[in-house]
Amino acid sequence: MYEFIKGKIDFVGPEYIVLENNGIGYQIKTPNPFSFSSLAGQEITVFTYHYVREDIISLYGFRSREEKHLFTKLLNVSGIGPKGALAILASGEPEQVITAIENEDEAFLVKFPGVGKKTARQMILDLKGKLPDLMPDFFPNLFNAEEAEKKQHRSEALEEALMALAALGYSEKEIKKITPGLKKEQLTTDQYIKLALQLLLK
Repeated sequence: MYEFIKGKIDFVGPEYIVLENNGIGYQIKTPNPFSFSSLAGQEITVFTYHYVREDIISLYGFRSREEKHLFTKLLNVSGIGPKGALAILASGEPEQVITAIENEDEAFLVKFPGVGKKTARQMILDLKGKLPDLMPDFFPNLFNAEEAEKKQHRSEALEEALMALAALGYSEKEIKKITPGLKKEQLTTDQYIKLALQLLLK
């Protein structure tokens, strides 16, 4: 329904951003909302996917058409819903996901929240050979540190990052396991999320 929305970032939270366009604020769920933090107040284009089910109507947003395309491909896999697809994209390395699918690397795929062996196998069956057009050259780095401004205090940034991980579906146990390592760093929220996802996917 909506190909994209062009507007200004009005709010960034753990689960979504608010994009203001002509006086209307669109709540848009994204893989990593904090990757938009440095763009607050700027006019940007967010490629959107309008998700409609009996019990939910939501807008999902992406930095590129290619990222949106991969999201829609993931939604077509039995066992993967919007939240699961966002968690997979939030790794910031879509090319790794594509490579894992092409190489039938179930061990990598099951590291994502909500993805068990059955779902990983289904991803491979449904998507292998259908994603070569989405390889690395098309994907921007969703966790580009240069885009993040160090506006927030270290503890606030870490707290926001942990909330974002919980919103993506990672369990409290998984988050607590990596928290000590995160506390040793002084990063922006965006960088904390990137580091956390790298640790969770090891």
